[in-house]
Amino acid sequence: MFSLSEENYLKAIFHLEKRYSGGVSTNALAEEMETKASSVTDMVKKLSDKELVKYRKYQGVHLSDKGKQAAIEVIRKHRLWEVFLVEKLNFSWDEVHDIAEQLEHIKSEKLTDELDKFLGHPKRDPHGDPIPDSDGNFRISNKLLLADLNEGQSGICVGVKDSSTEFLRYLDKNGITLGKPIKVVQREEYDESLLIRINADDLRVSKSISTNLFIKPTE
Repeated sequence: MFSLSEENYLKAIFHLEKRYSGGVSTNALAEEMETKASSVTDMVKKLSDKELVKYRKYQGVHLSDKGKQAAIEVIRKHRLWEVFLVEKLNFSWDEVHDIAEQLEHIKSEKLTDELDKFLGHPKRDPHGDPIPDSDGNFRISNKLLLADLNEGQSGICVGVKDSSTEFLRYLDKNGITLGKPIKVVQREEYDESLLIRINADDLRVSKSISTNLFIKPTE
């Protein structure tokens, strides 16, 4: 059994390891957890004593196999609860993250498996992120950022990089949802904005939008 705080740290290290292949620094972890570096050092030592992470000074933090498994279990619960909140309780996709942050710490493995079964074994959460299966395996998908598409290229919206409330509300306001076909009509060299077509409507989006929206190319 791990504490709520330990699970949050493991999850944060898991996500940060995707950005820092050479190991996660205590400063990066402190920024992610919004706490002091000294607090991070204390927690990393505790996690290391439990053989959940590997840490060497100046080389950063890595999850051990045991720590990675624990982190994936928390992520699986979080994403399944997000699906439940959206599909069964009619929450919008910008409302579910904070609630799922609380629900992800429920310890019952049986509850998680039954929730997965009840939802029909979903592969992705409401933001398009993959849901690991009971063995901890993630489904790999072919996706690009909208910013990487060429003029005339089309694709399906499959996820977001930024899951902040403000960004998700912007997408809702402009009719951009998961599964929505999007075509790049024009690229503007000056500010790297894009003119995109959603159904029959054209919309000019900034670089900050196009670099936070994942697309699965269709042509």
